[in-house]
Amino acid sequence: MASLTTARRLVVKIGSALLVDRDTGALRQDWLTALAEDVAQRRSSGVQVVLVSSGSIALGRGVLGLPPSDLALEQSQAAAAVGQIQLARAYETALAPHGITTAQVLMTLEDSRDRRRYLNSRATLEQLLSFGVLPIVNENDTVATDEIRFGDNDRLAAQIAATIGADTLVLLSDVDGFYSGNPAEDPAAKRFDVIDEITPEIEAMAGDAGSGLSKGGMKTKLMAAKTATAAGCQMVICHGAALRPLRALDEGAPATWFAATLDPQTARKRWIAAMKPLGAIVLDDGAVAALSRGNSLLPAGVHAVSGAFGRGDPVAITAPDGRQLGLGLSRYTADETDAIKGHHSTEIEALLGYPGRAALIHRDDMAL
Repeated sequence: MASLTTARRLVVKIGSALLVDRDTGALRQDWLTALAEDVAQRRSSGVQVVLVSSGSIALGRGVLGLPPSDLALEQSQAAAAVGQIQLARAYETALAPHGITTAQVLMTLEDSRDRRRYLNSRATLEQLLSFGVLPIVNENDTVATDEIRFGDNDRLAAQIAATIGADTLVLLSDVDGFYSGNPAEDPAAKRFDVIDEITPEIEAMAGDAGSGLSKGGMKTKLMAAKTATAAGCQMVICHGAALRPLRALDEGAPATWFAATLDPQTARKRWIAAMKPLGAIVLDDGAVAALSRGNSLLPAGVHAVSGAFGRGDPVAITAPDGRQLGLGLSRYTADETDAIKGHHSTEIEALLGYPGRAALIHRDDMAL
């Protein structure tokens, strides 16, 4: 049976209905305090944690006295601007007693579609985790529109899990798993303990019902599961309303686990390997040897550059004799790469006129 015990990098999605009281529009402080204990316990055992939290619009509408019904886009954006400050402060206050430093990260769908923004997001989140900081991610509802928004934080959480190579994604929800039908309408509906594959039959069972404060239905949760599991990340849907929901999950609370067939690193390598290169980078013998030892590619090891590629585009990695060693996502454009090739990373700022990243292609962004 799948469990949280194997998680080393964990993403937890928190819905509005869990954080905000539906009747009063106030933060459920006792619930958040208990969740902070769960998070602190995970981190003390060496698990890296990222929270993906809804709640800014729900909190903001309470402050502004807006009705619980659907809001116009500009009203939602205004409510998010007001509520986001309260949400960030609430997490900071809840987690500070455990010695946990928090960071706010706001994203839109465009940040994952655009390869340059995707790499920036990945690099920022990786750096925060390396500093021991707890990133708290939310959709940037203040500027997002219907055309660019994720639409619900289930999908956002899955995208974040894929971006950072998480091995486990927990969707804390107002239901305790995935059912064969709507249990509120069908007494015979059964909950699945484990789903190894999302088949058309499984998809047909999903409904659109959600709570009054959240937008996520089972269809979007299945979409999230597809994204997460394809990236090598197992996902679980469980009821989150009780205090200490992660501890409850550990102790066998009802839930549905979606199995991943690959580990995150293997899934990412396959994704990169399937891309079509937009250029090529020819290495010297020293760089070839360094890559074989698992190192990142530095500008000093590049002998020649060809093609017209942008930052984040896939490029072929080639040995001096013309053999293609693999593919990688470049952190520099073709022109920038040509300017810094053969030079040490400490010279990048002087050559380009602005500081850059030390590695031309990071080892996590290569498929050799």
